[in-house]
Amino acid sequence: MTAEEQKLPIQYSCYFSRSRVGEQFVPEHVIGYVVSGSLELNDGVRTQTFGPGEIYFCRRNNLNKYTKYPAENMEFRSVSIYFDQEMLRNFSIEFGYQSEKHMPPVVFISLKTGSVLAKYMESLRAYEAIFQQQTSKDLLAVKRKEAILLLLQEKPELKDILFDFSDPGKIDLEAFMNKNFHFNVDLPRFAYLTGRSLSTFKRDFEKIFLNTPSRWLLQRRLKEAHYLIKEKRKAASDVYLDVGFEDLSHFSFAFKKQYGMSPSHVTT
Repeated sequence: MTAEEQKLPIQYSCYFSRSRVGEQFVPEHVIGYVVSGSLELNDGVRTQTFGPGEIYFCRRNNLNKYTKYPAENMEFRSVSIYFDQEMLRNFSIEFGYQSEKHMPPVVFISLKTGSVLAKYMESLRAYEAIFQQQTSKDLLAVKRKEAILLLLQEKPELKDILFDFSDPGKIDLEAFMNKNFHFNVDLPRFAYLTGRSLSTFKRDFEKIFLNTPSRWLLQRRLKEAHYLIKEKRKAASDVYLDVGFEDLSHFSFAFKKQYGMSPSHVTT
């Protein structure tokens, strides 16, 4: 998600064509509600599509790909609420909620369609113009508290996720990178998610892979792209985003430099 999308804690999205904009990292917990079209979420392990009236929760500090599809002759529309750590800390003090145990590393979960929370998210459409105004700060705060209370009523166990304020611990770097190389995030994000400073991440990385992170990521993404084009018969235009490139021209240039031919000339 882009910096522009993160300016307000309640966001309204509208796209008229397929979109996969933004960094593929979830920095804060978020509740999302699809108004029209469909939204595909992919955390690298599983993929799930949400349609009109469906609602989901995404956990912070995770990698996740968003693909937004407009409905036929319509646009994609959604409403999202973001919960930053300061807001949640204040909420935990006010209402007495605390995290009591470590939860399994689930990136996103489906919430109940037609629930009170889903109807609440639908009702937020009426506030779109108001929330663009500077004077809406107090109202935004109230509506976010209301959303958390409804979320906890539906899924009480989420308190152990919402009010866990710890940073990621140090994990197996090799396994993590081999699993997540295709996510389009920068090196500081990868370092943070593996529980390391950037300098420690680079040092550990070179010990394990005998290469710099930037070179290894480029080569690993190109290798995966070559496999998808040659063995799975996918087009370059369908592959470059999937393996972590930002634009097709950069991907095509790097691919030709690596393999001596453009992606379109790879024979199956």
